[in-house]
Amino acid sequence: MVWVIMSERELNRIEVLVQIEDGALSVANGANLLAMSRRQVFRLLKRFREYGPSGIRHQARGRPPNNRLHDAKRRYALDVIRERYADFGPTLAAEMLSEHHGVNVSRETLRKWMISDGLWLSRKDRRAIHQPRLRRECYGELIQVDGSDHHWLEDRGPPCTLLVFIDDATSTLMHLEFVKSESTFSYFGALERYLESYGRPVAFYSDKHTVFRVPNQAAKSGHGMTQFGRALNELNIEIICADTSQAKGRVERANRTLQDRLVKALRLEDISDMEAANAFLPGFMERYNAKFAKPPRRPDNLHRALNVEPDRLRDILCLRDERYVDRNLTLRYDRMRITLEDNDLSRGLAGKYVDTFEHADGRLEIRWKGVSLPYTAFDRDQRVTHAAITENKRLGAVLQFIKEEQDNAAPKPRRAGKQRTRYTPTGRRNNGWNSKLARLAKETRAASQGCDN
Repeated sequence: MVWVIMSERELNRIEVLVQIEDGALSVANGANLLAMSRRQVFRLLKRFREYGPSGIRHQARGRPPNNRLHDAKRRYALDVIRERYADFGPTLAAEMLSEHHGVNVSRETLRKWMISDGLWLSRKDRRAIHQPRLRRECYGELIQVDGSDHHWLEDRGPPCTLLVFIDDATSTLMHLEFVKSESTFSYFGALERYLESYGRPVAFYSDKHTVFRVPNQAAKSGHGMTQFGRALNELNIEIICADTSQAKGRVERANRTLQDRLVKALRLEDISDMEAANAFLPGFMERYNAKFAKPPRRPDNLHRALNVEPDRLRDILCLRDERYVDRNLTLRYDRMRITLEDNDLSRGLAGKYVDTFEHADGRLEIRWKGVSLPYTAFDRDQRVTHAAITENKRLGAVLQFIKEEQDNAAPKPRRAGKQRTRYTPTGRRNNGWNSKLARLAKETRAASQGCDN
């Protein structure tokens, strides 16, 4: 028994030709069914009568194509790629072969060659497989946190970022808040409102943004912890950073849903500023959770009572640092020179470190063992530093601040080139009254007058 491989179209042709041979179908009707001319049907009938059903299959089946590239060319191209362009993609490798080796091969043909030879992986094979992670069992055990920079107000208002807090066990939106950018103070404000509403969760789950994690863990300076991480540590809350965005998929999927539903809801309400948008969010969260939230596997609520006084919480949710006091009772902080008032307490702080507390409203406190110290500050030019390093997630807010500064005042003139001094001419001429020669002449006159007397 011999097996003949045929396509579905060829099998349909055989069925029609058999009916024509049996007289059940005319040649004209068979030509209409096969969508070909009567002459072509007669040609197929001749081959069917002579060779049987196998004569209907395409004669080029199983034969190499006429435009097939020679195997020697294929071997040469793959040898060159293996030797010199092993880490090149098919598109770039095809360009290199054409420019430097005179081998003209289409990128798709080269892609097939490289895949079959093991030099390239297809998109399907390169796709990373992320195993799904089961939800946490209890409400308040793990809160996923993320910031979504999106055109939330479309063209009606300024750009902004949405801070999203979502419970891992139930996919409940815990807190939404529009802010200008993902900054430490933005997360401090959102964290304070979250703690007042629900209490302290067991842990927060975030990405590797510099608000949550110090990029250089091997740095010799610092304590290896960000300001936000220090605040959570004082509140006895753990912070966990995900290695990939898929690891915190619940908040990522929530962001995608919010970027569709929330944008349209804000458009229908004709909201064009962040204040009105933040006022709209509680009602939206209630409707969202009623539709998408799920019950936890266990009924326990692992949120703990805050048990922190408001003043103490205010001191936790701020930027805290230490600064060295020199012998002149001055210290440096954020491009400012701060001078402590001279009193019995501050007089003994020379050569020691004091604590600085910078609050969200811009207020700065200098403390020594919990006692606030009076001071005066000389504020240098507070424009954005030229060539300053700015994080990508804060670039929009920084550019908006720069634009406001440029609209308010022109930049101060800066000297160019390598200068030995920073002397600024006053326009007044020195007539030499205090030069060395003038002093010598003055001394000579005084001496002569003394001798005359």
